[in-house]
Amino acid sequence: MIFKRRDPKPFLRSIAELLWPRGGWARAFHYVKHRMRRLPDSPERIARGIWAGVFVTFSPLFGMHFFIAAFLAKIMKGNILASLMATFVGNPLTFVFIALASLKSGHWILGTELEQGELRSLSRKFSDAGSDLWQNVVSIFTPEKMDWSGLAIFSRDVFYPYLIGGILPGIFFATISYYLAVPVLRAYQKRRRGVIKAKFEALKAKTAAKAEEKKLAAKEKKESANG
Repeated sequence: MIFKRRDPKPFLRSIAELLWPRGGWARAFHYVKHRMRRLPDSPERIARGIWAGVFVTFSPLFGMHFFIAAFLAKIMKGNILASLMATFVGNPLTFVFIALASLKSGHWILGTELEQGELRSLSRKFSDAGSDLWQNVVSIFTPEKMDWSGLAIFSRDVFYPYLIGGILPGIFFATISYYLAVPVLRAYQKRRRGVIKAKFEALKAKTAAKAEEKKLAAKEKKESANG
């Protein structure tokens, strides 16, 4: 195939770069910011896309963030590509903060308490839920019994509070992102239009100067021929 890599990227390397991009997260952030500013759309539409992407990062529906962000952006008449890039806010460096904010908000809304060491036990609860899910799938084809205890604990202590609690901080930080993005995008686009206009004027002046030079050269040639 034309666009197939000559040296296929190993699977483990792909996973590693998903967790830590080449060049680090700082470089990846600047790349996303640069691409976001150059989107050919109005500041308001791009900012609405950013709102959708940031809001979705506070959801525990991992693996579906792209789809949900694009859906919300379409409903809000925002820029879909901006919404996809804005999900970059949810990354391994910000996950602890996002999880803590969502879980605390969720337990507060539900009238429960976030247990001490809840975040430290997140990986164990994720692991138990995944193990139960795999065991239950295997049990369909084997004599093993289904066990939903790990999934039940995960749903009660993590997923449901996370899902409910992510709404408030998601709206809060998405709204801040929107109001910060609009003036920044507007200023950038205005400056960019100025730069493009200046380049166009310079090119126009250069073209006019060349045309004038050709006109003078033709005139001098004609005068010399008549002389």
